[in-house]
Amino acid sequence: MSDKKEKNTSQTAPLSADKGETTRPAKHLLLQLFLSTLTLSAFTFGGGYVIVTLMKKKFVDEYHWIDEEEMLDLVAIAQSAPGAIAVNGAIVVGFKLAGIAGLLVSVLATVLPPFVILSVISLFYEAFASNEIVALALAGMQAGVGAVIASVVYDMGSGVVKSRDWLGIFLMAVVFVLNYFLNVNVMLLIIACGLLGVVRTLLESKREKGGEAS
Repeated sequence: MSDKKEKNTSQTAPLSADKGETTRPAKHLLLQLFLSTLTLSAFTFGGGYVIVTLMKKKFVDEYHWIDEEEMLDLVAIAQSAPGAIAVNGAIVVGFKLAGIAGLLVSVLATVLPPFVILSVISLFYEAFASNEIVALALAGMQAGVGAVIASVVYDMGSGVVKSRDWLGIFLMAVVFVLNYFLNVNVMLLIIACGLLGVVRTLLESKREKGGEAS
């Protein structure tokens, strides 16, 4: 277990900032990060939530580069920040794994496939728009996208429940009710939960300092 943890730590360490000093493991990590993110972006249909789902499966479950709790934090940052969720997710994951170089590599790999595909489609838009086979394929993908999103909601939600973080469980249930049944704006909910998280962290930090002082 400790060997595995040490291996993960070495993989996720930021790249050296010294001139011309890029180690082989760092190069290998950047190449693997580029190919992984490029593949995810090229074969993901249905928006940013789906690519975040697949990032979790790739980087947490398969490569073990980051743990599930960190992935939850990164998804929260990606969702709450302005811009496309897929790009935001690539930014936070890439920076976590390999610093600025990882950020640039993962963003490039994420935007490259949609840029190329949309450029090609724009040339033949009328043919694609009126093609019945394309329309049916897209309709089938929508069903698959719903299943993928439901899967990651279950996986990450069950992680919160297993952690026995009762405040987190309560907030998760309340936010779902407010958003789904009462149509409260999701940005307001994100801001409110973020403020509650800050208050909770400050209180826990103050409590720990009080315990050390005593």
